[in-house]
This record gives sequence, structure tokens and C-alpha cells, in this order.
Amino acid sequence: MRIFWPAAYFTPPSCFSSPPVCSALGAYFGITFIGYASQFGVSPWLILPGLIVSGILLGFIGPPIERLLRTVYSRDESFQLLLTFALVLMFQDVFKFIWGANPRSLDNAYLVYGTISAGDFSMPVYNLLVILAAIAIAAGLGAFLQGTNYGRILRATAENRGMAEALGVDVRRIYSAVFTLGAVLGTTAGALVVPTAAASLDMAIEFVVEAFAVVVIGGLGSMRGALIGAAIVGLIRALSIVFFPEFEVIAIYVIVIGVLILRPAGLFGRSLA
Repeated sequence: MRIFWPAAYFTPPSCFSSPPVCSALGAYFGITFIGYASQFGVSPWLILPGLIVSGILLGFIGPPIERLLRTVYSRDESFQLLLTFALVLMFQDVFKFIWGANPRSLDNAYLVYGTISAGDFSMPVYNLLVILAAIAIAAGLGAFLQGTNYGRILRATAENRGMAEALGVDVRRIYSAVFTLGAVLGTTAGALVVPTAAASLDMAIEFVVEAFAVVVIGGLGSMRGALIGAAIVGLIRALSIVFFPEFEVIAIYVIVIGVLILRPAGLFGRSLA
């Protein structure tokens, strides 16, 4: 199960590509962080909290990237998409320069937490912990958006930026805060997924595809849609890997095509007509 990006709640397409870049960066940094921690004798049992810390530490890259993308928020959406995709390609070269072209992984270190077995079914405890972490983050973020004044301001800004500005809301600060939160979740998610999936140069592209599918399925501008879309994409991909590995990516696109045909605005999006 993927940790979804709250940046999907905002309309600028520049939000789609940058959090996946953060996820790939979090994956590589997480490997490096745990590698150095192991050299200093840190217990393998601290892998999970160590990865979480490494992801949070990388959250500082959010504001600089958001400031760069802020210059194109008012421009044509296709221009925004091209710019952010260019950032993805640039970061691929950065990853290659620092970590090399070969995939990097933590081997089987995460198995220190053991496995859960039931008949022929077995599951690493680490995977269960990551799923629980994703659910807790989703629940906490939902409670924050629904039950706090800042969350209401954030939702109001997402719904109508012009009206929010007219009422005195500092929209730039809101966008920066949400983008930074998305960066933190992205880097943390990337770090957490590394023990079970190697970090590679194609990670950012894969995350962009998944983020796009989540937004199309759930509906742009809906946090509930982002959550449901992420759950659908994650479950469909997992089931495809188990039963039909060859259709792992195709299965997601089939769902996306079906949603575009039957409900172009997404499951929880609102039609612009």
C-alpha cells in the first residue's frame, strides 16, 4: 500500500511529478542512512524508525522545489507538466552521479522483524508495519484537514484560490506548507519501500505513473479520492503481481481507461461542466 501524496489535493499539475522525485530520493538516502547506521553498530531492529527519520530529514528539499515551481503556477498546465517532468529527468542524472546506475537495496535486513504465517500464506512483519503506518498517516491527515482551522483554510484554498486570497489567506504560504508536507511524505514513503524493493533510476518515473493513476481514479481536488485511488492502485498492482505478473502495469491502465470513459472527473471528483 502506497502512502498517498496530499499534493494531489491541489490543482497545479506541478504537484504530480515532484513528490515522486522526493520518493526516489528518499529511497536512495534511506539506503545510505541505514548503511552508515549499521557501520556505527546501530541495531537492525531500528531499521524502521531509522528509515522514517531519514525520510523526514529530507523534507527540507520541499520549499526550494516549490519556490521553483511557483513561477509556473499561473502558466499553461502543459508547461507545468513539461517542467516537472524535466526535473524528474534531471534528478535521474543526480541519482546516477551519486549512487551509480545499478539498483541499490538493503538486502533482507528487514526480515529481522520476522514473518507472519497462516497456512500457505506468509507475510513479512515489516510489510504489515508499513501498511499500518500508511493507514495511520492517512487517518491523521484526514483528521487534520477536517478538524483543525488550518485544515479548513487549506481545503478552502484548494477549492477556490481566488476567494481565499480575497479573504486574506496567504496562498503562497499554504502552497509551500502543503508541498513540503507532500515532500516529507514522499521521501518517507520512498525510504520505507526500499527494504522490499530496490532503489533504481526508474523509480521516479514509476511513481509518476502511479500518482497520475491515483489522481485520475480518485478525482482531482479530493483527498478522499486520493486515498481511495491510492488503495485501488496498490491493491490492483499487488493482486496482479500474485496472480498475473505480466499484467501488473496493464491492469492499472485498464482501470484508468475505464474511469476516464465512465466517469472522467474521477470517482470523487466534480465535473467542470
